[in-house]
Amino acid sequence: MSGKNKKQFGVWMDAHHAIITGKETDQKDFVILARVENPGADKNSNEQAANHQEIALTHKFFKEIAGIMVNIDEIHVTGTGQAQEQFIKFLAETPQYKNAVSSESTSNRMEDEKLLAFMTERFH
Repeated sequence: MSGKNKKQFGVWMDAHHAIITGKETDQKDFVILARVENPGADKNSNEQAANHQEIALTHKFFKEIAGIMVNIDEIHVTGTGQAQEQFIKFLAETPQYKNAVSSESTSNRMEDEKLLAFMTERFH
């Protein structure tokens, strides 16, 4: 399969925000496909309930991101903290995405143009 026919996506994420980039079918450069927000758990006096809510919201956040990227062949996930590692694990455990080639890196949040240039460079 040539690189031109592969469905390639890039995601910048932290625990509460994600910017999904991808290539249009006949384009060589990445474009912003969507932005997804995770508001986080409500304030809860019960630590166990708050933990369960945080896990459920994170899973929902990951499902929402993955739902935007149909038929992933390759994905590069970057961002701060451990969110990108957890998201790659989520994809690997999801049958629809388990065969996707994934890579990750750590980066601070960047402006849209810089993110698009970064993802374009990662796949060239």
